[in-house]
Amino acid sequence: MLYFSRWKTLFIWLIVAIGVAVAAPNLFSDQQLAKLPGWVPDGKVTLGLDLQGGSYIMLQVDRSNIVQDRLNTLVDDVRSDLREAQVRYTGLSGSGDTVQVRITDPAQYQAATEALSPLTELINAGTLNGGSFQEVTLSDNGQGLIRMTLTDAGLEYRMRSAVAQSIEVIRRRVDELGTTEPLIQRQGDDRIIVQVPGLDDPQRLKSLLNRTAKLTFHMVDTSVSAQDAIESRPPAGDELVYSMDDPPVPYVIEKRALISGEQLVDAKAGFDQRTNEPVVNIRFDSRGAQRFAQATQQNVGRPFAIVLDNQVVSAPVINEPILGGQAQISGSFTVQGANDLAVLLRAGALPATLTVVEERTVGPSLGADSIRAGVMASVIGAALVVVFMLGFYGMFGLMANVALFFNIVLLVAVLSLIGATLTLPGIAGIVLTIGMAVDSNVLIYERIREERKNGRSVVQAVDSGFRRAFATIIDANLTTLIAAVILFFLGSGPVRGFAVTLAIGIITTIFSAFYLTRWMVSEWVRRRRPKELPKGIRTAMFDGINFSFMQFRRYSFALSAVLVVASVVGFGVHGMNLGIDFTGGSVVQVQSKEGSADIGKIRSDLNELNIGAIQAQGFGTDKDVVIRVQSQEGGANAEQSAISKIRGALENSYNFVRVEVVGPVVSGELTRSATIGVLASLMAILIYIWFRFEWQFAVGAIIATTHDVLLTIGIFVLTGVEFNLTSIAAVLTIVGYSLNDTVVVYDRVRENLRRYQKMPLPELLDISINHTLSRTILTAVTTLLALAALYIFGGEVIRSFTFAMLFGIAVGTYSSIYIAAPILIAFKLRSDTFKKRDAEAADAAGKGAKV
Repeated sequence: MLYFSRWKTLFIWLIVAIGVAVAAPNLFSDQQLAKLPGWVPDGKVTLGLDLQGGSYIMLQVDRSNIVQDRLNTLVDDVRSDLREAQVRYTGLSGSGDTVQVRITDPAQYQAATEALSPLTELINAGTLNGGSFQEVTLSDNGQGLIRMTLTDAGLEYRMRSAVAQSIEVIRRRVDELGTTEPLIQRQGDDRIIVQVPGLDDPQRLKSLLNRTAKLTFHMVDTSVSAQDAIESRPPAGDELVYSMDDPPVPYVIEKRALISGEQLVDAKAGFDQRTNEPVVNIRFDSRGAQRFAQATQQNVGRPFAIVLDNQVVSAPVINEPILGGQAQISGSFTVQGANDLAVLLRAGALPATLTVVEERTVGPSLGADSIRAGVMASVIGAALVVVFMLGFYGMFGLMANVALFFNIVLLVAVLSLIGATLTLPGIAGIVLTIGMAVDSNVLIYERIREERKNGRSVVQAVDSGFRRAFATIIDANLTTLIAAVILFFLGSGPVRGFAVTLAIGIITTIFSAFYLTRWMVSEWVRRRRPKELPKGIRTAMFDGINFSFMQFRRYSFALSAVLVVASVVGFGVHGMNLGIDFTGGSVVQVQSKEGSADIGKIRSDLNELNIGAIQAQGFGTDKDVVIRVQSQEGGANAEQSAISKIRGALENSYNFVRVEVVGPVVSGELTRSATIGVLASLMAILIYIWFRFEWQFAVGAIIATTHDVLLTIGIFVLTGVEFNLTSIAAVLTIVGYSLNDTVVVYDRVRENLRRYQKMPLPELLDISINHTLSRTILTAVTTLLALAALYIFGGEVIRSFTFAMLFGIAVGTYSSIYIAAPILIAFKLRSDTFKKRDAEAADAAGKGAKV
């Protein structure tokens, strides 16, 4: 196992060299990379918005809007088709998903159905979009009443088309802002994610995305006054709309549009030559220019309304025909307002209304602070781990540190290759990777030391140590990998980021432990031909420990039972301080522009806004304040309205450095996906451990892990620390670490069950735990060192997250000894199970050899 051929050596270091080359661009700025030759790798890990600032907005396409638009179109189609066929009708109307019309002359019924039958023809949407389907069905009651009904397949097709078209329109709008690397993608059936890193003005982005930008031109009906239309109702064929003025001015306009924004080919902001006011100059295509010229020729002297999103921008009088295909939109614009309207018109109208259901905005300054704090904490944590490993393992520790370094390099390289986004939970995945990488090396070194102590030569001890540690490391890492994969598919947002980082880290950890570390140790053996292990190994201090852990199992069970019950009762009575990820609502972090923040005045100003309960408290420095607003009853639009009111009240005195808004629908989905993800992970792990060990081991691992999760929830209840999506990532980290720790202990128990078949189980468990005690302590300490650096130097935003992880790692170490191991006694694990299994395996091998 220690022999490495030349080709294998070359392969190992080729992978390492490629990893270094791919990860290296992350050390340079974009400007520096632009100066390098084109063949040099330039892919970098994308930093999440919590690390670099920017805006994350989730938009939902309004299905009711799609249905209503399609229904209105169907009404128009029925009207035009019947008129063209000269069929007399009455009662044409649309409601819900059905249009109905009554044919007045029974003799024309056949002609009516023939005229309307083209509307029911099959639509070919292509193989990828569902093939052919019928969008409209026709039915009648036999008495001249015809109903045209929109089918579910047709509406789903319109919905998919609307989402795809919206993505393209949004992309054009965002590109007009000049931002770099925006992420725009579909999520689910009716949602779109827009993520723009490094954006200085998130409000402008939101205003651009919120507007449908449906531009139409209508004639104003001067035969009836707007006041009469308000008091009674507009004439048939007319509708009442209001202007954008303050106060708004009512207009009675014809429903039929003379021309729409679809005929626009260009829109530019400019200035009116007479008044020097900002305006938008628009230009139509040839067909639009022809229709516009015809409409203005026929209506000289009449006012026409320019309508944007059902609001009148302006209503000028047509003094003369406009023949050039160009027009001007004026309406008391600011310079930026004119520019934004031009952007909207150039990008095109959205096919349906988009509602902001989730928003997360981080100011560039806060993102820069997070990067600084994260880098400092990571460097300090890594330095502590390096010193610790050198102190306990000497030259072996140096090898472990080299392997750990290249492990992180390979992790960053893979993240760069797949274009992953690194967030704060992703950093937690890296911390857990460091802990698991150190754990793998500690397992290997302690196995080598144990084999040497049992009388084997150095070469035999090294070879046997790697071989025996291999199964343990695979089992420990595979259980965590199963959890990571399931969380990736069932989780969302930060949870998926954590899962990706952790899964890649597990793979690079196995590679670094069984190729890099083994190659370095084998080279040391081949070149030095040592008679003894390096003198720098100082873990022999644990050899004399022969503690009877099982002697206290009843006390540990009683203590754990009390703490678990207290956690559950506390959760049921007081609950956790749930963040907006689970309750819905808004969180706003503001920073005073001058002097200290006045929290009392902030509370009094916001309480006057009538937006429900307000919480305001200091956060970090005396200039920073975090404001929490309860979920609004009016849904997602009401949440956005509350944020606008807060901005209006505070923006003169405070900078908005972080805004998070989560609608009630999204918060429910996040809660559901996180819960299902954790439960599914535990179930998959139970099945794997049952398959690899015995059912008692599987049940013990699940009970110990559940114990850790419940106690972690209890610490959230006790301390009142906010529980949010990043807290879910912390809990998942604890689950991964606890499982890793438990599987290592179980692997040694399984080995000793085969070796000491007549030894009482409590005594055998004590021996197994004492054998792995040095590994348990060293791994826990190194992981805690990395986490402590994150807690102390990582900044206020990540502090509650790392606090939960610190507690969880300590609890996970405790449970692997005092919960997972005694469970085997409670379920009466027997050594003859393994004796029987080994005999069956030997028989099967013997029969196979004879064949």
